[in-house]
Amino acid sequence: MKMHVSTSTPVLSVKPIVLSAPGRGEDLQVRVSVPATGSQLPIIIFSHGFGWSMDSYGPLVDYWAAHGFVVIQPTHLDSRTLNLPPDDPRTPLIWRFRVQDLKHILDQLDLIEASVPGLSGRLDRSRIAAAGHSWGGQTVSMLLGARVLDANGEPGEDMSDSRIKAGILLSTTGLGGADLSPFAAEHFPFMNPSFSDMRTPTLVVAGDHDQSHLSTRGPDWFTDPYFLSPGRKSLLILFGAEHILGGISGYNVAETTDENPERVALLQQLTWSYLRDALNLDDSSWLAARKDLEERANTLGRIESK
Repeated sequence: MKMHVSTSTPVLSVKPIVLSAPGRGEDLQVRVSVPATGSQLPIIIFSHGFGWSMDSYGPLVDYWAAHGFVVIQPTHLDSRTLNLPPDDPRTPLIWRFRVQDLKHILDQLDLIEASVPGLSGRLDRSRIAAAGHSWGGQTVSMLLGARVLDANGEPGEDMSDSRIKAGILLSTTGLGGADLSPFAAEHFPFMNPSFSDMRTPTLVVAGDHDQSHLSTRGPDWFTDPYFLSPGRKSLLILFGAEHILGGISGYNVAETTDENPERVALLQQLTWSYLRDALNLDDSSWLAARKDLEERANTLGRIESK
């Protein structure tokens, strides 16, 4: 990429920071990654995909933190590290607990700030973004304004949060109903979103080889959050990418079926530049990134915006 990227700085990661969460069944554990230097630091809250944890997604988290963001990662109840049994009464409601986890982090920023050595007074709470991968993208979309439709097609509770100023949805599932496979329709009735109220500025990232067993459609299913939502949105299509987008969930993970370091590097830089623009930190790097991708015969992906 030709665009300017800020100099990388050392990163301090602290875990677990334990947040009391009455009614959740167990306290919420989070990991916080912070650049060693800098002030007025913007914040990214990151929601992991099914089964992962606060220790996942190092390729993205480390990059964002090394280039000026404070990244906060919860471990949701579906994490393999917690090993919740399928018959746990919380299981059908995990999608709601996930959204509440992110809101709880926003409510507890004072405690989080005080728990990280050297972080006091360095947060810019007016610039908060939320990002998520796979189920984490569905979780984040709720904070951005998406709503779950009930059995009658009526929108459920509005769980949006005005403290979130921008979003990144990575490999995030699309419409429900007839677009769900029979397995998904039976086991995941909450996968029935409406994006018509998702107005927060958002970058949607989809792989054009991401074929999900949860949908009767092809990879275009993952572009629904872009095409079916109003307001300022951008769409990044990664060519040849499957669900893990080249390897974003970790440095050495068995789930990666499309390992591609160049694709991950592109995604690091583009997500960083998008958030810099969306949070009004820098109005040049995102434009430069888009221009670079458009001007050269790039085999990695394309961007469109509305």
